[in-house]
Amino acid sequence: MSNNDKTRTVLDSTSVDNSRRDFFRTSAAGAFGAAALMGLVPTSIKTNAWAAGSDAPEITEVKIGFIPLTDCAPIVVAAEMGFDKKYGIKIIPAKQASWAAVRDKVMNGELHAAHILYGLVYGVQMGIGGQQKDMSVLMSLNNNGQAITLANQLKEKGVKDGRSLKRLLDNENRDYTFAQTFPTGTHAMWLNYWLAANGIDPTKDVKTIVVPPPQMVANMRIGNMDGFCVGEPWGARAIYDKVGYTVTTTQDIWTDHPEKVLGTTADFVAKNPNTARAMTAAILEACKYIEAIENRAKVAKLIAGKAYVNTTEEVIEGRFVGDYDNGIGKKWKDPNYMKFFNDGAVNFPYLSDGMWFLTQHKRWGLLKTDPDYLAIAKKVNRIDVYTAAASMVGVSVPKDVMRSSKLMDGVVWDGKNPAAYAASFKIKA
Repeated sequence: MSNNDKTRTVLDSTSVDNSRRDFFRTSAAGAFGAAALMGLVPTSIKTNAWAAGSDAPEITEVKIGFIPLTDCAPIVVAAEMGFDKKYGIKIIPAKQASWAAVRDKVMNGELHAAHILYGLVYGVQMGIGGQQKDMSVLMSLNNNGQAITLANQLKEKGVKDGRSLKRLLDNENRDYTFAQTFPTGTHAMWLNYWLAANGIDPTKDVKTIVVPPPQMVANMRIGNMDGFCVGEPWGARAIYDKVGYTVTTTQDIWTDHPEKVLGTTADFVAKNPNTARAMTAAILEACKYIEAIENRAKVAKLIAGKAYVNTTEEVIEGRFVGDYDNGIGKKWKDPNYMKFFNDGAVNFPYLSDGMWFLTQHKRWGLLKTDPDYLAIAKKVNRIDVYTAAASMVGVSVPKDVMRSSKLMDGVVWDGKNPAAYAASFKIKA
């Protein structure tokens, strides 16, 4: 944490002028009314928010966990650049060693919230990613910007894409090991989807292990895995260190896919609705700042520091602005690089995004039966909190709580029939 962060003062609730207080109360109340019509406002928010006419945060120092990844940037920027002060809170970024540590500390209250894998939140909600606990997704932090990396030894065997990997696995009698970052998380689902789309069964044809993101490159260097899926900058770092190459980006699996979210427990939101709203608003403003391409070099330098991602800014900045090099001769400008705002479209917690992770959990046998996909997504994805925060920031929200996407294999996901979608894949557990 920088010296500036240590010395920043937090706005006391009394320092928020009356006109701004009235604006927040009026605009957010209107947003909540719209959300209520959709049946998306839980009773706790309706009754607890603005208790006694106050919109002051219940907690003014908010500890938010993060993993050293490029997409932790919204948490860091909100804290370091003072977006949090505008909403009467102080965000304290708390670096974590693994996603399991993030999960445990959010669940036990040691962390108030976290930069967290979308699928991890849903795994905890369903009791398949650890002990069951009701969870909340307050907003999406980013789309795109992850990658699948293969060890250089596979390049020497002629593997340059999914089809050539499939041929190698069919013709070579040895176990191949792939790493992801958490069993119910995003990286596990991208890896599984990509392998299966290329005819490789991730439950039978390869071995999969869990490795924390910052440890991926070191483990590949010593031969512990043949490939891994992780967020940047660790895909780029593998190329920089000459231990691996990029076989695909996750935006090529699903363009503008959901990735990390601002996650917390349902209990935290119920007890601290104003803090949840203020936290979401501050991080939404940070996402808007990061989206501007002219700000990205500054942000790359900021998050590269030892307290955050702990790598060279050069490794972060290239893919952060869409300059890709796959390490085996291809360089390109990717228009689908990591997005943080995109006029708010990135940040809205679409119900269909949460439901998709449930379909994949069912597909791979993590869920034994089909859950009530829509009901769970309505419970977890706090459109009410996001809508109120967006109103504070002046960001419009989509009219539809679902969105439609076509993935790499041509299969369309729109959230309309999740059970049929989960059962439709040829390769599944």
